[in-house]
Amino acid sequence: MTTIPTIVITPSTAADAYNRAPRGVMSDPTGASSSSFGDTVAQAVQQGLAVGQNAEAQAATAIAGGGNLTAVVTALSHAEMTLQTATAIRDRVVAAYQDIMKMPI
Repeated sequence: MTTIPTIVITPSTAADAYNRAPRGVMSDPTGASSSSFGDTVAQAVQQGLAVGQNAEAQAATAIAGGGNLTAVVTALSHAEMTLQTATAIRDRVVAAYQDIMKMPI
């Protein structure tokens, strides 16, 4: 069984990824940039899904009678933290959108 690396996405790591993203990607008419904020977000989502899949695999192994209980609890804890972080980011994005929609034109 292949072990997927556990990566926890926190607000600070998301902010760091945003800060590392190249500036002016949207205005680049040639599209020469190989990395954008959208790519970074897509990578973060893929990593979040990998964390969830790892937790599922660990739980299934434990249910089948194998695996290490500590590894299962750790994987589930990482998955829960990742989900909470994603939910917090989503809530902030929705709140920002609502604030923008309230602005007078």
